[in-house]
Amino acid sequence: MPIIEMHMLEGRTVEQKHRVAAAVTKAVAESLNCSPETVRILITEHGSEEFYVAGLTKSQRAALQEQGQ
Repeated sequence: MPIIEMHMLEGRTVEQKHRVAAAVTKAVAESLNCSPETVRILITEHGSEEFYVAGLTKSQRAALQEQGQ
């Protein structure tokens, strides 16, 4: 039973999450030659102040971009 964990920023619609779950389920089932019914997907959403890239949050990166850095 494959279990896929997805982490993303908040803000995507339920429909977008349905589409990505369907696409990932199909890809995993085909790649692993398993039944789609055995594929489990967990989606965890994070606020923009909980998600860091290069040690900076989304708002910190935006502030640097506004300053031209």
